[in-house]
Amino acid sequence: MSHIIRTEVAIDAPAETVWSVLTDFAAYPEWNGYTRIEGTAREGDRLAVSPGPEAGRMPTFRPEVLRAGPAGEYDFELAWLGHLYVRGLFDGEHSFRVEAIDDHHCRLVQSESFSGVLAGLLLRFVGEDTERNFEAVNAALKTRAESPAGAVDAPSAVA
Repeated sequence: MSHIIRTEVAIDAPAETVWSVLTDFAAYPEWNGYTRIEGTAREGDRLAVSPGPEAGRMPTFRPEVLRAGPAGEYDFELAWLGHLYVRGLFDGEHSFRVEAIDDHHCRLVQSESFSGVLAGLLLRFVGEDTERNFEAVNAALKTRAESPAGAVDAPSAVA
């Protein structure tokens, strides 16, 4: 059985700008106090993902990147699969989808599908906090992408 947490936000910036901000992990400390990511957004690579100082209570995960870049019906998608300690205990497939609305606006959809023998139990304790963290990351990314700093990052958005 799978449990899904899904959040979204409209952003007044081009999809390319949002993608650039999202995948510039080194700049996260400048705008994202909720999540730290180390590594490269490249399919097959492993990332180090951990809550930032604002969240601070969960362990660092080492998920594998499943998708990164232009993706089918979405303009861009970054998705990874992580496990709490061992596969099948508490697994999460996390996704950020950037969907263009027009040339100057997009939607960011952040979601995670949880499964494993402990998924239902653990989400009773951390589900609401996880959803709040997603909302906070979305809001911080929106602020960054809509700011002059986000616009500066845009030229490197499509590699």
